[in-house]
This record gives sequence, structure tokens and C-alpha cells, in this order.
Amino acid sequence: MSKQPKRIVVKFGSGILANARGTALDERQFARLTMEIAGLVRAGHECVIVSSGAVAAGLAELGLKERPDDLPSKQACAAIGQSKLMQLYGAMFARHGLVVAQLLLTYRDLDSRIGHTNAQNTLRRIFAQKHVVPIINENDSVAVDEFGKFGDNDRLSAEVAVLVRADILILLTSVDGLLDESGAVVREVAEIDGVARLARAEKGRFSVGGMTSKLQAVKVAVEAGIATHIASGRKAGRIPGIVAGKPLGTRFIAKAGRV
Repeated sequence: MSKQPKRIVVKFGSGILANARGTALDERQFARLTMEIAGLVRAGHECVIVSSGAVAAGLAELGLKERPDDLPSKQACAAIGQSKLMQLYGAMFARHGLVVAQLLLTYRDLDSRIGHTNAQNTLRRIFAQKHVVPIINENDSVAVDEFGKFGDNDRLSAEVAVLVRADILILLTSVDGLLDESGAVVREVAEIDGVARLARAEKGRFSVGGMTSKLQAVKVAVEAGIATHIASGRKAGRIPGIVAGKPLGTRFIAKAGRV
């Protein structure tokens, strides 16, 4: 693992947090992912989680077996599921002596100078606590951006990475990384526009974003000088491995020479 402390933003998509049916949260996944984040915190890194999963968490409470199509039902699921999502994060991180902080944001929060500054100041104070892990999600119950503009929190994670001046952004998804025409993982990308054609339309049944959404997020981050990675969230060790510099998933080279 890198010995130099880094500020890391990790995005967990719905597809890696829910069970195979997408009707409940996968507690084994939460246990492993939080353990890996806790290891980074113990090593001195500052970590921010941008987490989807609220809608999936709320499905069972409404007696739904599939993700609804209409916005009010999605927002109702999110409103119910958000508390369940945070309860699970809180319980899992407590095993490692860490506490969690919840930040619910909308596009307007980040687009507003006052909202942007308030979020930045809040996160700065949380980082100073050392034992607190901030968990950020779109404020799904009142905003529509999560179901369109932000794309399953992909764009939100990039905006948060820029907000906190992160060193690394890691997008964890259900695939190993960006795949070429033969299905092999592209290990390193210097220019996003040159690989846009590789973005496939398919996405997980209970996810909102796809590879196109992720590449759009990557572009925001790398142009701000933040090294970005897309990797599998279903395989152990990806988070600490990427931070340690191992060639896992797809690495997108940061511009502007900051990272």
C-alpha cells in the first residue's frame, strides 16, 4: 500500500451493493468493502465513499420485486432505503472503530457557490476527525438528477473528487474495467475521447449508470488532475491494490500534472 497518505474517493454502484435480485443490500459485500476502506484509514489515508444503493434497500419495504420505472416510486424507495443503507454502513464500520457521516447532495448544492463552500467546509472538518468516514449520496427523495444527470452517482463521485481535491477516484462496478473490442481489460488510458467507442450500452439490471456515464465522470476527474480507475467491486482487494499502484482495472491518467 502507498506509504504517502492520499485523499481517496471511492464510488460504490448499486450493482455491487445489492444482492443478485437487486431487492436487498448484500451484507457480505458491505463487510468486505468497509474492511478495505478501514484498512486505508488505518494507514493514514482520507477516504470518502460515494454510495448508491438507497433505492435497492427500499424495494423490499414497499413490497416491490423490481426497480420501479416511475419517479415517485423510485424516490419513495430511496427515502425508505437511505436510512437502512446508513444503518448498515454504521454497523460495519463500527467493527473497525470508525463512525460514519452522511451527506446528501443535489446538483444544485454543488452548482451553488454557497452550497459548494458549505459541503467543502463540512468535509474538511470531517477529515480532521481521522476516525470518521463520510458517505455521500444524491438526495434522491427530492432530486431528479440521480436518475438522469448524475447517472448512478458516477458524475457525483467525480464532482466530489474535485470538491475535496482528491488524489485518486475509484469507480467500482460489476465489470473488471473498460473492455476493448475483444473483451480484454484496457489497462491504461491517456485520452478519454480515444476510447469513447468502447463504452457499451448495457448496464446492471438494478443500476442507473453504464460505461458511458462512467467515462463522462472520468473525464471530469482527470481534467481536474485526479487519477481515476474503473475496477470490479465484486473482487476482493481492488481498493487497496489500486491505492498501492497495482495494475488492476483500468487506470485513466490525470491531466494538469497534479497527480
